[in-house]
Amino acid sequence: MTDRYTAAHWGAYRVREVDGDIRLDPLADDPAPSQIGRGWLSAARDPRARIQRPAIRKGWLDGDRGAARNDDVFVEVSWDEALDLAARELDRVRQQHGNGAIYGGSYGWSSAGRFHHAQSQLRRFLNLIGGYVAARDTYSHAAGEVILPHITGMTNKDIEEGMTSWPLIARHCTLFLAFGGVSGRTAQIAAGGTSRHEVDDWMAQAAANGMKTISVSPLRSDLADLPNARWLPVRAGSDTALILALVYELVAGNRHDQAFLDRCTSGWDQFRAYVMGETDGQPKSAQWAAPLCDLAAEDIRALAGELADNRVMVAVNWGLQRAHHGEQTVWAGLALAAVLGQIGQPGTGFGFGYGSTTPPGRAKRFISWPSVPQGRNPVDDFIPVARIADMLLNPGKSYAYNGETRQYPDIRLVYWAGGNPFHHHQDLLRLEQAWQRPETVIVHDHSWTATARRADIVLPTTMPLEREDIMINRRDPSLIYMAQVLPPMGEARNDHAIFKGLAQRFAAEQEFTEGRSDEGWLRWLWAGCQGVAQTEGFALPDFERFRETGRFEMSDQDTTRVLFDQFVSDPEANPLATESGRLTLFNDRIAGMQLPDCPGHPCWMEPAEWTLAAAPDELHLLSQQPATRLHSQLDNGSEAAASKLQGREVARMHPATAARLNLREGEVVHLHNARGGCLAGLGLDADMRRDCIVLPTGAWADLQNTAQGRICVHGNPNMLTIDLGASQLSQGNISHTALVRVSPWDAALPPLRALDAPGFVTRRESEQEV
Repeated sequence: MTDRYTAAHWGAYRVREVDGDIRLDPLADDPAPSQIGRGWLSAARDPRARIQRPAIRKGWLDGDRGAARNDDVFVEVSWDEALDLAARELDRVRQQHGNGAIYGGSYGWSSAGRFHHAQSQLRRFLNLIGGYVAARDTYSHAAGEVILPHITGMTNKDIEEGMTSWPLIARHCTLFLAFGGVSGRTAQIAAGGTSRHEVDDWMAQAAANGMKTISVSPLRSDLADLPNARWLPVRAGSDTALILALVYELVAGNRHDQAFLDRCTSGWDQFRAYVMGETDGQPKSAQWAAPLCDLAAEDIRALAGELADNRVMVAVNWGLQRAHHGEQTVWAGLALAAVLGQIGQPGTGFGFGYGSTTPPGRAKRFISWPSVPQGRNPVDDFIPVARIADMLLNPGKSYAYNGETRQYPDIRLVYWAGGNPFHHHQDLLRLEQAWQRPETVIVHDHSWTATARRADIVLPTTMPLEREDIMINRRDPSLIYMAQVLPPMGEARNDHAIFKGLAQRFAAEQEFTEGRSDEGWLRWLWAGCQGVAQTEGFALPDFERFRETGRFEMSDQDTTRVLFDQFVSDPEANPLATESGRLTLFNDRIAGMQLPDCPGHPCWMEPAEWTLAAAPDELHLLSQQPATRLHSQLDNGSEAAASKLQGREVARMHPATAARLNLREGEVVHLHNARGGCLAGLGLDADMRRDCIVLPTGAWADLQNTAQGRICVHGNPNMLTIDLGASQLSQGNISHTALVRVSPWDAALPPLRALDAPGFVTRRESEQEV
């Protein structure tokens, strides 16, 4: 019998038929299959949430110019009419305002398949018709993406793929200092798909070899229950202060590696002067940091001594830089590793993102496989990805980004395919306001997410289980032929077919498809893979054999890496691509920007909101990635549904905090601040700081008008987060910098609407109302 497989960002699966029904079994050699995948089939088969036919917003047909875009009904139409309308709007905007008035929004997590990658398909089409305004960086780690090239000479991708490998950590590291922890919950996923989940296994093996782990986090659960593991419950937002104090205590005790600093860094004298208090009169000692971090000064000093006596990996989680001044935590972590002098050695040094997804630290050879060509964008304008609301609200306004002064474009049409900004953007009430500004919003989606509900033209797409594709991830040892498991829901089409239909209306179908069918593109990709494999010294089977077997496992691909090893071995012969050729602890270029929120060296600056400056009833909101879904994907699936309380996302707080606020486990509570509010079920967790509340991100936003104002009745934390850049350097999002109050919800619970389709009217009904 022919094996069938499929894959997603949360894992790869063998497809089986059992008693006439489909089952998705995790790969037998996956040591820790993802919980997320257990909700995949139910979400794909959900007729309530799936978009069945193309639909046009009634208000847009009536000419309301976006006024009712945040709460409207729809008219279902034929594919031909929907594509005609979309093409007409695209052409109108580019003819009247130029392609610089089109914003091409997308995010890369829509599919693990290499062909049906919505972002690639969108960019390929828009580039063919004159281009679009693009987004730069990511919501995941924008602050890190921008700061790392300045201080290391390497991109975030270079750092991630070059990070010291887990087998070397397990063998050589004796103390793993994890700022933000190392969590199997976040390590469930990988951009491009994954066939194995290995992070918890490697941490367990390292612990068995005697490695100690210290998790610096407000939550004990950010680290698995390992031998030799300790939890350091730091105040949320204070990690940079703790790192600076550790540097101070190492220098004050003459436990720093001066030879390494002289040989491999630049700017040490300026950074040292700041840390020791010579420039501002404030030594960054353990005594100084203790009240900021809510840790005892003697514990900070003891930790510094422990670092000096061990072989240390300083690991900074991606989540820490999603905060006000988030660049500083990354830079300070690198500086601490440099002060210890163990960078470039097996198993020790610095890492950014261990456990944030599966691949960082993976000990495999990385192979650059082919992808669908996107062409060249004739429009050179862009915005930092998290500044979309600013752009829509402030056309023409100047803003700073990475040393440039830029201007927001005047966007008339938003085209979104693959993503849900009403999940991942901050301050959703502000985004609702901004979302009314464009003249037209076109969205591809398979489900009625909050973004699809706020589109003018909605084009239903297939889910990955409803089409064939190939998982080709340069950081994974498996190539997976993704078989079609289910028939398309309703009239759904894949993104390529939709853009093919639009390209035809622009007389660009041949250029878009290059004369290939979907299968033709898959064969083209596989032929490219065969050529790459040949140059790498092995052979791939022919396309028919690969499709039949469903999986090709590359053997003998194990390899290990040590971050910065060649540079450290000979800095003169292997300089970094920084201004000095060294790791920069003081950076002249950044200092020359004269940014008030990002000086020329790692620095402590109070965040805009944190508990040291909070009212007694305010808590720090932590909006972590959930265990049951990928971002907002599969929120309508069985796993996500089972995790909710009275249909709402569950917020966790310490039992003592709940008692102080007269709140009871199991009730629905109202989280609120000046930006907005949301409802959530209440769970209790003694293994967390008492001044925090945890509300996982990703509940489909369900914004309704209530007696308490317009709130999300489903539990989306981005009703509460701040839409502000980490600094004028990166403009990254600061989703982990927010204070909230929590109150009982005493009124009747509003009915949930987010997981059902919106209202519809017939064309005749719409015309009669007009």
